[in-house]
Amino acid sequence: MLAGALNSVAGGGSFISFPTLVFTGVPPINANATNTVALWPGSVASVGAYRTELSQQDRRMVIALVLVSVIGGLSGAELLLRTPQEVFVALIPWLLLAATLLFTFGGNLTARLRTWINNRLKREAGHTPAALFALVVVAQFLIAVYGGYFGGGIGILMLAALSLAGMTNIHNMNALKTLLASFINGMAVLRFIISGTIFWPQAVLMIVGAIIGGYGGASYARRINPKYVRRFVIGVGFAMTFYFFFLR
Repeated sequence: MLAGALNSVAGGGSFISFPTLVFTGVPPINANATNTVALWPGSVASVGAYRTELSQQDRRMVIALVLVSVIGGLSGAELLLRTPQEVFVALIPWLLLAATLLFTFGGNLTARLRTWINNRLKREAGHTPAALFALVVVAQFLIAVYGGYFGGGIGILMLAALSLAGMTNIHNMNALKTLLASFINGMAVLRFIISGTIFWPQAVLMIVGAIIGGYGGASYARRINPKYVRRFVIGVGFAMTFYFFFLR
């Protein structure tokens, strides 16, 4: 419920849900897969809210980014399933640290990148040079692989990539980011289901909790200062990182 509420207000719900699964005895790789399944429905539901913004996108760019997101998400999930549990355990603190740092500083980095692009790359609206377009597609593929493997902070990474593509409208960027994340996680979910990696009792319980928490979080979002929620998420992220580095 708390993860769903955090995702509806400021993001970062996985800093709660993933460690909780590990704390309750779910093996780390299975915990990562179960967490992806549990939080994916909320991501898909969010796409419907962006119908207008998505209809305004460059269709060629959307198709290209969706395709590499599908391939990358499936590749990342396959890579996770081929990773030995002990190796993934060793990677957990580093993955959490990277995700926490992205959550903490990613917004400023994205804003600076967007400003740099606006100042340095003067081009006609809606037209992306071929080389830059290819760079954005490659970047999205790498983000999708990471998303299928672990996923913490992919929203920030995608916003940076879309800024590189010349997008400046934050609503359009969030719409496309949400769509791409749904495809990335959707392919990972499909692969995890086929492989039998998911702990279904925990997943079902988390899905119900995330829906309740997401609805409640959305209802109270206007009464809560997102700044304080972000600080809480950042604190949890660093606390979980410290725990997995030094105490586990």
